[in-house]
Amino acid sequence: MITLIKNANVYAPTHLGLKHVVVAHSSIISITDSCPDIGLEHQVVDAQGCALIPGFVDGHTHLTGGGGEAGFSTRVPPVPLSKFTSAGVTTAVGLLGTDDITRSTESLVAQVYALREEGFSAYCYTGGYHLPPTTLTGSVQRDIVFIEPVIGVGELAISDHRSSQPTLNELLKIASQAHVARLMTGKAGMLHLHLGDGASGLSMVRDALEHAEIPPRTYNPTHINRQKFLFEEACDLAKKGCWVDVTAFETDGVGYEPAEALLRYMGQDLPQDKLTISSDGGGCLPDFHADGSLKKMAFAASQSMTNVFYELLDHGENMTAILPFFTLNVAQLMNFHKKGRIEVGANADILILDKHNKIDHVMAMGQWHVKHKQQLLKGTFE
Repeated sequence: MITLIKNANVYAPTHLGLKHVVVAHSSIISITDSCPDIGLEHQVVDAQGCALIPGFVDGHTHLTGGGGEAGFSTRVPPVPLSKFTSAGVTTAVGLLGTDDITRSTESLVAQVYALREEGFSAYCYTGGYHLPPTTLTGSVQRDIVFIEPVIGVGELAISDHRSSQPTLNELLKIASQAHVARLMTGKAGMLHLHLGDGASGLSMVRDALEHAEIPPRTYNPTHINRQKFLFEEACDLAKKGCWVDVTAFETDGVGYEPAEALLRYMGQDLPQDKLTISSDGGGCLPDFHADGSLKKMAFAASQSMTNVFYELLDHGENMTAILPFFTLNVAQLMNFHKKGRIEVGANADILILDKHNKIDHVMAMGQWHVKHKQQLLKGTFE
């Protein structure tokens, strides 16, 4: 199937202006100033001057569902296809969190393959919150090297009462396996770190950078906006070469709300390509008392990340400035060379916005999943 998207105001994320974009099968094959004469059967979508942007890359999702901290009945079910695509997410990376006992790397990889069969780009980490990490082959390094969808290890918990309380030496051994697997495969090969509310914050990562030769890009802390001091520590790590990740959840004033966190980062002299945002979609958002008992629980969805995107645009932020946090920066961290960008040869993961800059059309791997805000494709069990 060939699709011509004409009269699109293209952000690649760089602003390219009014262009005509041709998609064949799952790839972008041309971007031109004048409308091309294709000469073959094709469908036409007129963007009418509205913005065309890359599909969002959500780098932290619980594809198989998260939760379980308040009993078995609070285990979140797997996230269906439309929960991603309706939010403009065309690529997602799945992981295991607190529950890496009743959930496994095997079930996570299986869910990745299920989403791929439904026309969606999915990948995953091996491991979870705890040590020793849950793996499929018995080794983090072997999982990354031999299992194609596995791109790294995480989310390993630090500074959290639910973690295994890893030592610096244990952290370094896991990071080393991820780093060497990256050298062997060209995958991301990073250690994705869940940050809790503990006072130790990112001190272990700072110690790792000081005492070992493993490069900073290996360490990828997330939830950096949950506490204000964590955010400041993460900004310092970004200066040293770490990618850091804001989560699109509410912090009830304890931390920085996600839009505020992005704006604070943008307003500083920091490497703008080292910041990403993710949704924690499918995961639970628990709040605990000081004694570790559960106070309340909410659940995350990819739409929360999209709402942050809308909030920033409504605030008057420049599309070119904010778009990489949702697209290109994530793709570069993950070594997804055909994701997060609009260019010839890239995957046809495309969003067309309406005149109010809200998502109107969603294309994933060359297939329309959403048109005129109507969900065309759903998962097998939706």
